[in-house]
Amino acid sequence: MDELLGRKIPYSAQAEQAVIGSMLIDPRCIPEVLDKLKADEFYLKNNRDIYETVYAMFAYGQTIDPVTVLDQMKVRGVYEDKLDSYMAEVMRMTPTSANVLEYAAIVRDRALLRRLGETADEINKMVGEGSGEADTLLEAAERKIYALRQGRNVGGLLPISGIVQNVFDNLSEAAASGNKIPGIPTGLADLDRMILGLNKSELILVAARPGMGKTSIALNMALHAAVNEGKTIAMFSLEMSREQLVSRLLSKAALIPSQNLMTGQLTPQQWRNITDAAQTLSATDIRIDDNPSLTVSEMNAQCRRIPKLDLVIIDYLQLMQSAGSGHTWSNESRTQAVSDISRMMKIMAKELNVPVICLSQLSRANESRQDKRPMLSDLRESGAIEQDADVVIGLYRDGYYNKECENPNLAEAIILKNRKGSTGTVELTWLPEYTSFGNVERWHEDDY
Repeated sequence: MDELLGRKIPYSAQAEQAVIGSMLIDPRCIPEVLDKLKADEFYLKNNRDIYETVYAMFAYGQTIDPVTVLDQMKVRGVYEDKLDSYMAEVMRMTPTSANVLEYAAIVRDRALLRRLGETADEINKMVGEGSGEADTLLEAAERKIYALRQGRNVGGLLPISGIVQNVFDNLSEAAASGNKIPGIPTGLADLDRMILGLNKSELILVAARPGMGKTSIALNMALHAAVNEGKTIAMFSLEMSREQLVSRLLSKAALIPSQNLMTGQLTPQQWRNITDAAQTLSATDIRIDDNPSLTVSEMNAQCRRIPKLDLVIIDYLQLMQSAGSGHTWSNESRTQAVSDISRMMKIMAKELNVPVICLSQLSRANESRQDKRPMLSDLRESGAIEQDADVVIGLYRDGYYNKECENPNLAEAIILKNRKGSTGTVELTWLPEYTSFGNVERWHEDDY
């Protein structure tokens, strides 16, 4: 269509042929090329078919040379007349395989330009059709551009062969890491063993009654991920100010009671500790927004602009405005609003390909029960939260209800839902002076 309209399509036949020729001349460069290029980044069909065949043969450990590739193309049903002479010509025209990554960069650049043009056409079409309000179209346009920046398509059917290869790559990474959990560690070892860390594209819900420590456990996870793992974190606080959050992070990092930090009554050693903690925190990449009227769409838009984002934390769900609409709950059903927000948070986790931790209030239903431990049915307003979340963690402290209990500082993280494995209860230590959680009996070793 572009050719019929007289528009020049961005591609480089020479660069595509040089990549194919390099792979056939020197199979040792194949792993590097496969790491940089995808088959659909080739514009010319012959080059794309050859590349896909080499990709499949490499994945299954087959010998790769011009003869075996041609034979495999016949097996795959993509062989065309004169393809053997085409491959011979490609090899003859390739000056050297030493520059294959430079050839690959040209192919990838042209592919990105083509996709950018296609995306611009799609956006123009949406605007021309008037298929939504300006804010809705802007959100859709940002999503498409972000997908381009991340090197992937929005939706679309993918052949299973490519997906199988992705699964194998993930398995190889897991095997190479030994016993290390696949996700971002929370710093709470027993919890990590249950949920396998905070994994990409997951929506993780931390639910509890007020005062149980929802914000505290989220800050625990943020501090460990930023300081120990060097992760980039976006925090959206709809309840507490930036300064309040940072004060609590300093209390945790310096192991100074929150009360002392608030009153400024610090010993010389505590001043030294707080100075060290401040330097440590300043070196991390934690970004905080305390705008109380943010929607999921606005959060998502901010996150798209953060390079190499690793984790999103939202505190908390019931304070959020309805997804995308900007209307408050007084104008619409709370149940529908929470359902919309829940669904958009899961979409955000998938689109950004990072774990999203969302804190949520529980209803008062548990207050009337003898056993006040949280249940999935206690989630306020909507069953959609339960459906969309990959992991649901309920927090419970017996000492909150019973001051005379045997161990008032024993806390429970109850895994109410876990798509990756089993549910159950993880015991944690509650450290009230630092408003923090730690591992039972070994919190001072593993928490930070």
